[in-house]
Amino acid sequence: MVKPITTAVGKLPRKHKITISGISAFLLVLLIWPSEQASASRNTEAAEQFELGKRYPLPLALQNDSLPEVTEAEPEWVQHTVRSGDNLAVIFQQLGLSAQQLYRVTQAPDANILRRIHPGDTLYVAKEENNDIIELRYALNEIETFVIYKDAESNTYLSKRETKEVEARLAFAHATITSNFWNAGVQAGLTQAQIMNLAELFGWDVDFALDIRQGDSFSVLYEQKFIDGEYVGTGDIIAAEFINQREKFQAVKHENGNYYTPEGKNMRKTFLRSPVHFTRVSSDFNPRRMHPVTGRVAPHNGIDYAAPTGTPVMSAGDGRVIASAYNNLNGHYIFVQHGERYVTKYLHLSRRHVSQGERVRQGEVIGRVGATGRVTGAHLHYEFLVDGAHRNPRTVKLPQAESLPANELPSFQARAQQQMAMIESRQRVYLAMNYGND
Repeated sequence: MVKPITTAVGKLPRKHKITISGISAFLLVLLIWPSEQASASRNTEAAEQFELGKRYPLPLALQNDSLPEVTEAEPEWVQHTVRSGDNLAVIFQQLGLSAQQLYRVTQAPDANILRRIHPGDTLYVAKEENNDIIELRYALNEIETFVIYKDAESNTYLSKRETKEVEARLAFAHATITSNFWNAGVQAGLTQAQIMNLAELFGWDVDFALDIRQGDSFSVLYEQKFIDGEYVGTGDIIAAEFINQREKFQAVKHENGNYYTPEGKNMRKTFLRSPVHFTRVSSDFNPRRMHPVTGRVAPHNGIDYAAPTGTPVMSAGDGRVIASAYNNLNGHYIFVQHGERYVTKYLHLSRRHVSQGERVRQGEVIGRVGATGRVTGAHLHYEFLVDGAHRNPRTVKLPQAESLPANELPSFQARAQQQMAMIESRQRVYLAMNYGND
């Protein structure tokens, strides 16, 4: 390519050749002329320090606020599981702590709580390098922890209680009674406490010893408690429905802790239908009954609940004990006056827990089932009197406790409607899953 250019230039006139030579000389001078000294110096230094194509980190000047913090050494945590015979003095000795340290720690407020420790509990202790105690932790339950800690300013020990946040989730249970209420509750996955609470909730309307029939059913919406995502136990019943002999009873918990019907009527009556739980009725109310011992026609003005000796007997309502004694006919007996119109009687007890003149509350255990007096076996004879006349405890109309105030009804009824709709929805799902293929 150079030869054709040379040939072409050689054919040009002399004048043109001189012009081209001058321009070429000028361009050559521009190419070899040096830049200013500072730029040349910098480029030379850079060429000496760095290699072409190689990456180098660029150091950044550290500001005062970006300097790394100096952290204190982490305390040493040790734990001790309490064994039989352990006390704080023994535990401190086993952890290598002095009697003086024990004394200082036990001077913290509420430190006597540590006296409650029993085998299986665990104490957690944080120590400094000099073996001085920084913190001691004792879990009172799944939710609450008692903490003794060293105050840096006063160099004394203080205490506090730490409470974990409990998450409540709604759970549902449903069962149809085939043999008895207790077994149905167990099969539904309810705890013993929940079964008892459910019976108490509807105990003002349903006699669980006499009224329960095969085919009755119940549904329960209740809380399950979780801490840090782990299940720790059951909470309160939020809403429930009980169908007894095709009659529907519903209850919803209010903010005040009491239960009401969805319309706002108090579930609590002045009297319980039955003063004993889950027992068999051996003899019903019958004014023309034949007496089992004498063989003569004699009115049976109460209900006999057959139950093992020692079964708790509760007061059917609030009142005052007007009699607590023994005779050959009634055995150990208790009479309770409820206001001006009502009296309840409890006969053939094995033990009496109240004396004449005492005040009692509804549901309070006042005695125990027995077989004292003129009887053929262990049972409770229970009578209910209105204005001095005997009434059938199963059918007598019970006075109602106070309903919700009118100003609380709208919000309660709206919430109750939602919860009962939730029960109905979950009932459909449960029945579809369990009986859809039948």
